[in-house]
Amino acid sequence: MFWRQSVSTVMWMVQLVPQVIKSYREKSTEGLSPWLMLSWALSAPFLGVYMIAQEISIPLILQPQLFGAMSALSWTQCLYYSYHKTKIQCLSAYCIFLTFAGAFQGGFAVLARRKYENGDVWSLRTFALFSSILLSAGLLPQYWEIWKRKEVIGVSILFMIIDMLGGVFSALSLVFKETFDIFAAIPYLMVVALDALVIVLAMILNPLARRRRQRQESNEIAVEAQRPTDERDIPQRIITV
Repeated sequence: MFWRQSVSTVMWMVQLVPQVIKSYREKSTEGLSPWLMLSWALSAPFLGVYMIAQEISIPLILQPQLFGAMSALSWTQCLYYSYHKTKIQCLSAYCIFLTFAGAFQGGFAVLARRKYENGDVWSLRTFALFSSILLSAGLLPQYWEIWKRKEVIGVSILFMIIDMLGGVFSALSLVFKETFDIFAAIPYLMVVALDALVIVLAMILNPLARRRRQRQESNEIAVEAQRPTDERDIPQRIITV
């Protein structure tokens, strides 16, 4: 079981690296919803509280920390490239998020653990449910971007694949525990399903978009070829009055 947790932790640690590198190389986050990354970043502290309070395992406790930090980093890239915020503003936003995430988990993990030990299980489960809601809600703006553009752009498919596999291994590590924790598994299962949908949409829509652009280019070439020779080759005279 530990190796599954370790594999999933490594995947969740590196999953957003392809996305961060893609945005940096292209100097653009066009097509990538900043709300996706912000929502995912905010989901991490809630899942972190649940994992810490449950004392599930070190790898699974590390996962939301790494996931939240990388999601927040990708979000600040959106602020920088798409909203033209300064580097100081982006760095400040990133540091504020990390401080908030650490303080939030440190405070609520202790409180939730005490309530759990006193028999109040739903106080703890609420954190896992909030995490699931934020994870799933975060992809809704991304689906809107996909629908609006009729293709998947700005999103690293490699990132989605690694993210999905990380969710699979995380869920499997919970399956092989003595008692299966459905509330810990829900966020991972939702990630798997939602990421898989983005990948399927990319496989369907992106080839269609390429063919659509090729047809448009062919039509433009045909229109250019049909123009009279004097319009294409003879410079237009400037008549002054």
